[in-house]
Amino acid sequence: MRLEYQILIAAGADLLLGDPRWLPHPVRGIGWLAARMETLTRWAIRPARLAGIVAAVGILGIAGGAAWGLIRLADLAHPIAADVVAIALLYTTIAARDLARHSMAVFRRLARGDLDAARKAVAMIVGRDTDRLDEAGVARAAVESVAESTVDGVTAPLFFAILFGPIGAIVYRAANTLDSMFGHKDERYREFGWASARIDDVLNFIPARLTGPLVCVVAAMLGQRPVNAARVLVRDGRKHDSPNAGLAEAAMAGALGVQVGGVNCYNGEPLEKPTIGDAILPLSARHIPWANALMFATAGVFLALGLSLRVVVTRLL
Repeated sequence: MRLEYQILIAAGADLLLGDPRWLPHPVRGIGWLAARMETLTRWAIRPARLAGIVAAVGILGIAGGAAWGLIRLADLAHPIAADVVAIALLYTTIAARDLARHSMAVFRRLARGDLDAARKAVAMIVGRDTDRLDEAGVARAAVESVAESTVDGVTAPLFFAILFGPIGAIVYRAANTLDSMFGHKDERYREFGWASARIDDVLNFIPARLTGPLVCVVAAMLGQRPVNAARVLVRDGRKHDSPNAGLAEAAMAGALGVQVGGVNCYNGEPLEKPTIGDAILPLSARHIPWANALMFATAGVFLALGLSLRVVVTRLL
């Protein structure tokens, strides 16, 4: 089966099924491996930065090798089995439905006026303290999560799937998992996590710069604010600590006419972050489904353009 069809089926499966908790997921396996690789490399290698480099490269190699091996073993049994394994691997790297499910759980609790339940729901998708957030703070956290995850949960895995198939998508997902686990700036991971953070930055560089402008395009398709989205993208897209995460966030904030960023608390300590966007409208629960609409539409356009370009290029070669 052509890779284009495998990706379409995988994307459709994510749209219909999301991420069932009973299904074994590669990210959990990668997380388990990463924890043990950290222990091993910290014990065996000095300095910490070199240990982190070895750990990151080793985990990415194991993840890519495991994906290749599974597909190869399935192909030895039957080509259809290889297609099934490839589709399953691709499916596990896309997180659009799960992202929408978690954020819409926040929306439903806010819509019925249950702020405490909404705080608990949003705590499932953000790392900040949520127990004292007001409605606007909860809505902001959910919108920011959708905006940031549009790249690393949706368009970036699609980008690497289109270029390199299921092995590329799995390696990307492994790199993203390593950044989530090790890419912190605290004392424990500042050196050990350096390689994981830099690899994630490099892999997300192009997908983030494709996604931001696409959000502006789909804003026009959905009747939002495409001109404002483009203006805020250019003005605020690089305010974020990450060289990539702020681009989709800025475009989405501009499209929705809201302001995100500002003060967040982590373990009781306030942290001031740059504000992104303009408060044309007060941020509220109703912006969460609109953020999801922008995310899904962006993913659809990204997939259509990427697969079309792949078909054209492969026919020319």
